[in-house]
Amino acid sequence: MLIIADGGATKADWVIRTDNEVPSSITTTGFNPNYVSGQRIAEILQQELADKLPFEVTGKIFYYGTGCWDPGRKQIVIDAMEKVFPKAKIEAHHDLLAAARATCGDQPGIACILGTGSNSVLYDGVREVDNVTNLGFLLGDEGSGAQIGKMLVQAFFYREMPAELQPIIEQVCPNGRKDILDKVYGGGVPAAYLASFTKLFTGHLHHPFVRKIVKQSFTEFLTRHVCKYRGHETLPVNFVGSVAFHFQDILREALHDLGLHAGVFVKKPIANLVEFHLQIEAGKRLETGNEELVNA
Repeated sequence: MLIIADGGATKADWVIRTDNEVPSSITTTGFNPNYVSGQRIAEILQQELADKLPFEVTGKIFYYGTGCWDPGRKQIVIDAMEKVFPKAKIEAHHDLLAAARATCGDQPGIACILGTGSNSVLYDGVREVDNVTNLGFLLGDEGSGAQIGKMLVQAFFYREMPAELQPIIEQVCPNGRKDILDKVYGGGVPAAYLASFTKLFTGHLHHPFVRKIVKQSFTEFLTRHVCKYRGHETLPVNFVGSVAFHFQDILREALHDLGLHAGVFVKKPIANLVEFHLQIEAGKRLETGNEELVNA
């Protein structure tokens, strides 16, 4: 049995492969071990995954998730999974490795995540070589749904948004400033809330004002993150995430303006991750990475 998971802060995609059955897919609530306790993670896994499976989970589980960037946070996820799936062999990895494996495979490249949040990694074909620090939605997350949503909200309240676009925000914030501040500072998941404004404007990308804001955010991400990596002038720049996928025409413009090379754009990495692990199971071995990048 092989289970592959791609976990975000709001939802997680799981693919379960058994020896004799067609692979099945399940979507559960997502979690970030920086903010969600191990007990709550175990509850989500039990209620939304284990209880829906007609068999006991054995074999291997490869979990790629947001927030799993150091051994301590990975262990929180592993401990929670072991409570729910005691007979499985479990590995937890950062979602950046998922992005790299899903877009680069075994070739060097730069892999980026542009969804609710943003992140990037320089990948040598086997391992993560370099990562420009991600400071989260309060201090960073350039190019993300959260940052674009924040910029749109600012433009509305600072009276910079064209009149024809203002009703889009007015409809979801009938109480104006109070609605925004209650949601952002009153608990919950503020980054996801801010990103929801980006989704509202997806159908208005033809408007010059919206395109300007989106491109400005993407350009900031590329200059502050991607352009800091060795080899960025020649390596393909690949993307996963809904923001990158749906706004890829604007993202391609920003890449072109900076002389960067667009790679692939993948909305969800889960299918590519499954294929990656099936190749490993079939006997493909990971070779040593690009030494020039490793020694950079």
